[in-house]
Amino acid sequence: MKNVNKNQLFVAACISLVVTSMTFAIRAGILTQLGEEFMLSNQQLGWINSMGFFGFPIAMIFGGLLYNKIGARKLMVTAFVCHMLGLVLTIMAGGFWTLIISTFFIGFANGSVEAACNPMIADMFTKNRTAMLNRFHVWFPGGIVIGSLISKFMTDFGMGWQVQIAVMLIPTLIYGYMFFKQQFPESEHIETDTTKNIKGLADPLFIFIMICMTLTAISEFGPQQWVERILGNSGASPMLVLAMVTGIMAIGRYFAGPIVHRLNPIGVLVMSALITTAAVYSMSVAEGSMIYFAAILFALGVCYFWPTMIGFTSEYLPKTGALGMSLVGGAGMFSTAIWQPVIGGWLDSAKETAVASGLTDQIAELAAGKATLGKMMFFPLAVLILFSILFLFRKKLEERRVPQGHTAEEVV
Repeated sequence: MKNVNKNQLFVAACISLVVTSMTFAIRAGILTQLGEEFMLSNQQLGWINSMGFFGFPIAMIFGGLLYNKIGARKLMVTAFVCHMLGLVLTIMAGGFWTLIISTFFIGFANGSVEAACNPMIADMFTKNRTAMLNRFHVWFPGGIVIGSLISKFMTDFGMGWQVQIAVMLIPTLIYGYMFFKQQFPESEHIETDTTKNIKGLADPLFIFIMICMTLTAISEFGPQQWVERILGNSGASPMLVLAMVTGIMAIGRYFAGPIVHRLNPIGVLVMSALITTAAVYSMSVAEGSMIYFAAILFALGVCYFWPTMIGFTSEYLPKTGALGMSLVGGAGMFSTAIWQPVIGGWLDSAKETAVASGLTDQIAELAAGKATLGKMMFFPLAVLILFSILFLFRKKLEERRVPQGHTAEEVV
């Protein structure tokens, strides 16, 4: 990797992930404004949300298939162009369908960032892949902290949603400049034969992990993306809850190395699923300030899900290469896209039931939010069962784990 500045590339990757996560946070913060301005139902808002999650896996599927051929640089050019296009179109949006299209472009950009950066980082930092992927993904919750605080500040001061979207153009231009002046590394430590990558997808363990990822992703993004609508009448500040949750997640991921080495990825995933199940249940019954305690528990639970699943794929399924990492991430976002309008429908239905029972509007909103969180609890509960099964076979799985710093070919 001569003439490659790994640290500069890593910093640029982190800034691009900040933009990705800010799109989630600020969209969560402006949902009410969008609903009021364009007279949209919760289900329609769910469809708009879903486009961000739907564009993501499409980009990751294409990015995973093309990574070996076109490399990380061209994927990051795609991410930059789609981020700029999506943000500008969102600012100019005039209703439901224009928001659908612009949000899809943003989702495609976000997926391109992950498709490019995950394998690039796994290849550059072979001696501590899962730890460095966790450190990279510090900036997903880190960006959500930044985005949620910006959204709260601007909303409190009466600034429109268009201005909040426009703020994201600044870090987009920064990461674009940083990436385009850097030389990218050649792939040396991941499997780059796309035919072998595709054959590796037939591994039963890969299919199992894909199923698990659909559940871990919605366990994390379900409550986060709807935090403003669900907790808006709870007595707690929704955007402060989101900032606190993601701030804790960022700290946890930064110090992930010792935890991953001590428990190994499988142990980390079991622990995360257990804590998340307890946390989502607690959020569904908590009142007032206790919501903050439940939110802290939630942050500790979902903290390691995403990067550890990507790291697991890289270490335990090395023959799948960049394609495997991209498809696992894509499966998570595709699942979240599917569930967004469903969650919106749950909220609408629960509110109708609450109003029919005689509750006033704000109390009905709160009751609907709690009922919806109660249903979301079954996502992490299901994944806890699946990870517990994986844990029973952990000794056998360790035999197939690629030693840190080696390639799949070197251990065959």
